[in-house]
Amino acid sequence: MVAVSGVKNSGKTTLIEAMLPHFTAAGLTVATVKHDGHAFLPDPEGTDTGRHMAAGAWGTAIFDGEKYKVVRRGKVDEHDLIDRFPDADLILLEGFKHSHWPKLEVVRGGNSDAPVCDPSTLLALVTDLPLSLPNVPTLPLGDGEGAARIILGQLLEEVPL
Repeated sequence: MVAVSGVKNSGKTTLIEAMLPHFTAAGLTVATVKHDGHAFLPDPEGTDTGRHMAAGAWGTAIFDGEKYKVVRRGKVDEHDLIDRFPDADLILLEGFKHSHWPKLEVVRGGNSDAPVCDPSTLLALVTDLPLSLPNVPTLPLGDGEGAARIILGQLLEEVPL
């Protein structure tokens, strides 16, 4: 597990999108888990499953033979969702800036001006600002390949030979 963290609208989703093709090219199966600090609509209004939930369904599922989605009401945390991906080589957590997970922190000028994560949890800072922390690499904002390399290096260190 690696978190991609930062304040709201810092570019976390954009960085994950930029990294995913590099992980796929390396042959990894990657899942993502996003924390939303606000209530989200599980399905667009007017869809069949959205209508089911609006009418009071406790849960609903949709599938097409290649993928599926299950929506259930109830308490959940990232550990519950991580457990849903036992066959993933890597799980990217979006958010979780105050967690213990190892992380990349995105700091984007005009949105934030300093890191907010505990430096001991950082694998790298990804920023367009002249920031640095001792023993933490700094990557340019948008460097999905460099960020993926850092995570791949971390994965290789964890794999027993």
